[in-house]
This record gives sequence, structure tokens and C-alpha cells, in this order.
Amino acid sequence: MNEQASAALLIEPMALFAYLAGVLGLIFWVSGLPRLRRLFDITPPVLYAYFIPTLSTTFGVIPPASPVYDWMTRYLLPVALLLLMITVDVAAIFKLGRMALLMMLAGTLGIVLGGPVAFLIFGQWLPPESWKGLAALSGSWIGGTANLVAIAESVGTPDSIMGPIIVVDTVVGYGWMAVLLFLSAWQGRYDRAIGARTEALEATNQRLAEMAANRRPTDIRDAAVILGLGFAGAVLAVAAGARLPKVGDPTIISNTTWTVLIVVTGGLLLSFTPVRKLEEVGASRLGYLALYLLLTGIGAQADLRAVLSAPVFFAAGVVWLLVHMLVLFGVGRLLRAPLFFVATGSMANVGGAASAPIVAGVYHPAMAPVGLLMAVAGYILGIYGGLGCAWMLGQLAGG
Repeated sequence: MNEQASAALLIEPMALFAYLAGVLGLIFWVSGLPRLRRLFDITPPVLYAYFIPTLSTTFGVIPPASPVYDWMTRYLLPVALLLLMITVDVAAIFKLGRMALLMMLAGTLGIVLGGPVAFLIFGQWLPPESWKGLAALSGSWIGGTANLVAIAESVGTPDSIMGPIIVVDTVVGYGWMAVLLFLSAWQGRYDRAIGARTEALEATNQRLAEMAANRRPTDIRDAAVILGLGFAGAVLAVAAGARLPKVGDPTIISNTTWTVLIVVTGGLLLSFTPVRKLEEVGASRLGYLALYLLLTGIGAQADLRAVLSAPVFFAAGVVWLLVHMLVLFGVGRLLRAPLFFVATGSMANVGGAASAPIVAGVYHPAMAPVGLLMAVAGYILGIYGGLGCAWMLGQLAGG
């Protein structure tokens, strides 16, 4: 590992950080080009935020391990979570209606159950401590990559396991996204076949009309307040988490988990105060920026060659999402939920805020904010649902 790191083209911390930031900036700039918009509708920028740093590591441009990656995980994760949580409009989430929330919860239940099922089937062929990798994957598939990092840090997922897990997360997760995009062409037939209650869509659409009314451009004062709150809150949460005891054997609630729980809970409490008005000037956008920058650091630590040595992880991921799908469609049939809510509820879990608005927008162009709000609800549930899935996996693995 040290030889690989010393042989990389970029080693100096600031140069390495600048490279990752530059890659992220280039990805999002290219994604805005009109001629490539269709490509990025199908393969979101987050996919490239994973893979370009991974390929850069594979070809020796950047090292597979660096203090820069450690710093990004330690501080950018709580910054992103705090800024996302303070902007949550809990009332708006509940205004989405019973059906939308139930479908998002059904998706979460499918992920929590699917992990142990996949481990029971494939665990005997997976490498030691593979349950820790599946636990991390549960975090990603209930809310997004921020929760993958949080659960991975919580249970101590080894780097050798994280490599294939990240690739499975991307390939299987976005493969499922492609399936959902394909199914959008069949939503009319599906809804008629089950007698779907489509009135919920019209009601939700009306409730979302006011969402963008209060947004205004971000000025220097706004940016300073947002960044100051984000980084100060992150440092305080890290310091507080380091002083709290670890819980569980194997460890389920580590110092990092305490940090995440502190920022999530604190951010939610702040969302009921005037601090939430920072969303009017883009607080969540800066939160997503911190999150995507963190993604580049995660991708840089992945080794594509590790996947070739553990192809069973792919099979486990596919079975996992099959369980998720069965739960979703089963609950959707009972509720007579339109395919829109089935697909968006699924991607709010599996893809998070980066992908759920895309899927929602493909089904109903005016409904992309529904996907975002359902994904935010997934962020809230992700750490708790992921920890529950991690606990079950740990029990099945025998500690």
C-alpha cells in the first residue's frame, strides 16, 4: 500500500485535494452541457464522482490511501449531514401524504430485510468480515452515500471489503435505477391494472407549487453563515462523539456513529427553528457539495481489481434488491399506489437525493421535488435503519 502511494503522480495533500475538487467540478460542468444532458439523466454525475477517482487510483494518478481521505471522512461527512438536516421541512414531508411515506418506508423495510437474506444465501462464499461490508451497503441503500460512510465507520468495515462494496453499490444500485427508468414507459398500464389511486399525485403536485417561491441568490454573508455553521457544528460533533462510549460487541455505535447521531439529531432540532431559513439561500446545496466531494475521496480508495476476486458480492447485491423489489411491489399493490410512488420510494432509498429526483422527474416532470423530499426522509431513517440491519448481519455472522 505504501509503495502504491509513493508511486502515485499526486501525493502532496493540497495537490491531491485540488485534483479531487477539480474532477468533481469538471463532472458537474460537463453534466450541464445540453448535448450531454440525456447521458447524465441516465448516468447521474454521482456515478462519475465514484469511478473517475477510482480509475485515477487504478492508473497511478492518485494514491489508494492518504491522510486527505481520512480528513474528508472525518469532517466533510458531518458538515454534509448537518447542512442537509437543518433544511428538512418535516411538515412538507408529511404533506406528501400517507401513500408516499408508506412507500418510502416499504423500500426501507425491503433493504433492512434484504441484507440478512442475501447474507444467509451467500455468506458462506464471502470473505471474512463481509457482513461489515453489507452493513455499509445497507446504509447507502437507505438514504445514500453519507450513510454508507457512517455505517462503514461505525462497524469498522475493512478497506479490502469496501472496494467491492462501493462498486456493487454503484453498478447494482444504478442498474436498478436503469430498470426503474425503463418501467416509467409502463406506468399507465400498471396503474390501470391495479386500479391505482392517482389522486394522490395531483394533491401532492399542488402542495409542491409553493416550495420554490422563497428562494433567493446566495450572497457572501449567507455563504459565510452556512459554512461557519457547518464546519463549527461538525468539529463540535466530532469532539463530542469522541468522548462518548462505544456500544455493542461487535461495535455498532462507535465514536463516529455518535458523531453522526449528534449532527443528525441536532440538525433536525434546528430545522424547527429560524435556522431552517438558510435553505432559502442554498444551505442544502452546499451540503450536497460537501457530500459529493466526500464521494470522490471514497472512490479514490476503491480498487476495481478487488471486485474480480469477490464476484459473489454482485450476486448478493442482486438478491438483496430483489427482496427490496418484492416488498415494494407487494405493499404498493395493497395500497394501490401508482408506479410513480413505487419507483420514487425505491430510489429514495437506493439512490438517495442524487437519483430520486431524476426518477421522479422521468415519471412526472413536475414531481422531481417529491423524490428529493422522500430522499431526505431516507437520510433521516438511513442511519437508524442501517444500524438495525448492521445489528442483524452481525448476529448472523456470529460477531
